Amino acid sequence: MIGRAILLSLAIAGAGTYGTRVAGHEVDVSRDALALLPRTLDAWSAPVDLPLAKESLAVLGVDDYVSRTYVNAASGQPVNLYVAYYDSQRQGDTIHSPQNCLPGAGWQPVDGGHVSLPLGGRSVDVNRYVIEKGLDRQVVLYWYQGRGRVVANEYANKFWLMVDAARLHRSNGALVRVIAPLARGASSSSDADRAAAEFTRVLYPHLNRYLP
Repeated sequence: MIGRAILLSLAIAGAGTYGTRVAGHEVDVSRDALALLPRTLDAWSAPVDLPLAKESLAVLGVDDYVSRTYVNAASGQPVNLYVAYYDSQRQGDTIHSPQNCLPGAGWQPVDGGHVSLPLGGRSVDVNRYVIEKGLDRQVVLYWYQGRGRVVANEYANKFWLMVDAARLHRSNGALVRVIAPLARGASSSSDADRAAAEFTRVLYPHLNRYLP
């Protein structure tokens, strides 16, 4: 495990040096604003956006974002969606990992790992965590998306960022995070896991328009 981490670190450093030398200016990409993401996705609907505070936006440095809570019409299960998009990650504004942001908001991980979901006709690995604050628990799914890639691992995402900056002259990218709360007193996370996975399944086909 340590050897793999060292090799990956060296690869990231090498790709970064290469990218700095050859990338030059970045290519502009066309995309739709995240505000245009449909408010109704199959059985899920979100009547309003949940804007972030100006202080939070200043820290995050996002170029575009959407924050909404969708509710399933049949079950009443809510799911929060947060997508943060960056036009460029070369000027110091980079994606903030939920592993850093959520504990800062008082949420502590009690279980974590990866899960493979059938999305867009293929199997996609995403991060899955169960977090808690007081008596509240939530299931969190998140991944990194952009430049035609979907990546769960943060170090792999940094590696491909450097490679694509050199090869494609692009460093745009996004974080996609889906959170499903557990019912108070629930003995397992199965219902929240199903809700998060189902919402992700109906969301995923729409994302390429907003995260090129």
